[in-house]
Amino acid sequence: MTLPVPSWRAWLFAGKTCAAALLALGLALWIDLPRPYWAMATVYITAQALAGATRAKAAYRVGGTLIGVAAAVALVPNLVGAPELLTLALALWTAGCLYLSLLDRTPRSYLFMLAGYTAALIGFPAVTDPAAIFDTAVARAEEITLGILCAALVSSLVLPQSVAPVVAGRIAAWLEEAGRWTGEVLSGAAEDPEVRARRLRLAADAGEIDLLAAHLAYDTSAQAAAAPWVRTLRGRMLMLLPVLSSLDDRIRALRAVSGLTRDLRDLLHAVEAWSKAGAPRGDEPALQARIAEAERGLPPNPDWACLLRASLLDRLRELVALSRDCRTLEEHVVRGGGPLREDLAFGGEFAARPPLHRDHGMALRSALGVIVSMSLCTALWIATAWPDGATAAMMAAVLCCLFATKDDPTPSILGFAQWSAVAAVGAGVLLFGVLPRVHDAVTLALVLAPPLLLCGLLMANPATAAAGTALGVNGNALLAIQDRYNAEFSSFVNSSMALIAGIWIAALVTQLTRAVGAQQGAWRLLAANRRDLARAAERRGHDDRVAFASLMLDRIGLLVPRLAAAPAGSALRRVDTLAELRVGMNLVVLRRARHALPRDLVSLLDGVLDGVAKHYRRPPGKAGPGLVAAIDAALRVIGAAPGSGPQDGSGPQDGSGPQDGQEISREGRRDALLGLAGLRRGLCPDAPPYEPDPAGLREAA
Repeated sequence: MTLPVPSWRAWLFAGKTCAAALLALGLALWIDLPRPYWAMATVYITAQALAGATRAKAAYRVGGTLIGVAAAVALVPNLVGAPELLTLALALWTAGCLYLSLLDRTPRSYLFMLAGYTAALIGFPAVTDPAAIFDTAVARAEEITLGILCAALVSSLVLPQSVAPVVAGRIAAWLEEAGRWTGEVLSGAAEDPEVRARRLRLAADAGEIDLLAAHLAYDTSAQAAAAPWVRTLRGRMLMLLPVLSSLDDRIRALRAVSGLTRDLRDLLHAVEAWSKAGAPRGDEPALQARIAEAERGLPPNPDWACLLRASLLDRLRELVALSRDCRTLEEHVVRGGGPLREDLAFGGEFAARPPLHRDHGMALRSALGVIVSMSLCTALWIATAWPDGATAAMMAAVLCCLFATKDDPTPSILGFAQWSAVAAVGAGVLLFGVLPRVHDAVTLALVLAPPLLLCGLLMANPATAAAGTALGVNGNALLAIQDRYNAEFSSFVNSSMALIAGIWIAALVTQLTRAVGAQQGAWRLLAANRRDLARAAERRGHDDRVAFASLMLDRIGLLVPRLAAAPAGSALRRVDTLAELRVGMNLVVLRRARHALPRDLVSLLDGVLDGVAKHYRRPPGKAGPGLVAAIDAALRVIGAAPGSGPQDGSGPQDGSGPQDGQEISREGRRDALLGLAGLRRGLCPDAPPYEPDPAGLREAA
């Protein structure tokens, strides 16, 4: 593999990380900390290219370290006389913290993970001298905190790399890609599989922007105040995806029944031109007025083209409003945040923080892997009276935690083991071939600078970042630099073997208890989607479409890299995840419509929803003809029902709805009809067009 020539940014990062590590070492030696090399190793765990990301990681790492220290102080003195109980307690603590970390899925998750394995890092070496646990824990906390502070200080003061330009660039690129998709949808351009995969990538990119927004809050630039607005913008960006997918579906369906009339084509061209121009705010009211003029309402017994037209206009209205909001918020973020001086088209729907996917099953399996790995290492330590058995238990805990977010962590753990072996060889050369000739601090810094710079350069390249971290962390730990030279070859070899053995045990246990593979991980995500769709159809789960869409789009973002890893002929590539998303959005609309329907129509609608729930409780497959017939029957009955009342959809919200024989509100009738039509398109896109009841048509005539 040919590595690229490091850029100036890579050299800057490597130089700053090296300087932070040497500063941490010098300060640790100056204040006479017992293990100054822990401060050096911590720098390479904490360092990030962007100042805001480093400060965020530093804050969470300090908090996690203090919690882990407190846990170790509480557990070790009380259980040191019962090694089995102490091992179980430390393993359960680490596993529990990892479980919470995997469920959190925000930058805050780092705090939980650190709290878990810090207790193991401090607790296991202290069992040989439990009386000194408090002093040991305080020293470890000081060394780790010193490394964290040095990394954050150098990153913030020496040519800091702000997160703000990165966030602005990612938002601009996202909106540009969404604009291209908008143009292709409105112009009716054909979509090939590669383009579809690129569209799905937008969901994953939005998640990365949200992560950057969390780091932006810790940035040193004036744009740090814009972080909440980036999250507000992300919600609207995500909502663009189901709206564009629905628009594309409605345009194709209308074209198939010759329902794309001239006025609709002209309107689509106008919206396309407005989108290509960057969605200027001054033109948005005129476009909304044209959309309102094209609205013909839903007459008694509307036909399929009429339903599709009304649905298309609703999606166009949402597209214009969301595009306008996105551009407004983008400009506001670039300006640095602060109070927003103009109203947004979409308000209350986006108030709450959207939910994220949580896989309790995989989190429990990861926790089990930690417990088994730590228990095996400790059993080996006790059975063989291995002097460095604590190191193996520590490394098993750390490695099981670090790579727990992957579907199959085993290759990453084995790669870490290989680079740790390289670090051991390099540390041995320095420790026994070079350092005996070093007699002052300046010479020590000159000797350490080249390998430290190399580790930083490797960390700056995503392809070699794991190798750089393994070399930087474990290399410094194995060097074990003190205030005086006292290295012993046998002790060094023993420590190196224990370190690598702990990593290999973690890999073995992970392979047996945790590895699932990318395809199995993808099917788990799709199964979670189907469970939520069934819950929505059963009138349970999330009741607002923004929360529902955000959850499903979050899963799509997680699904994208797994789909890319699937073989060309895999059934995964044939799953239309955006169609399932559209189904979910229509289920939420139908649940809302139930509140404005009389009991007999609610019963009819519930029959459809129950059928949808049964469909999603079964293995993946096409919807049966019985479900299509139930949807068509509901469309005919509700389409023939008289509508009156307010246009804004106001009405009882307690589920009682109008009484039998009363007219239903126009908005409730419209929601029911368009929700059913959207459900039909999402579940059965290949079904023949819906036909209203001929008898009803004659009566209406």
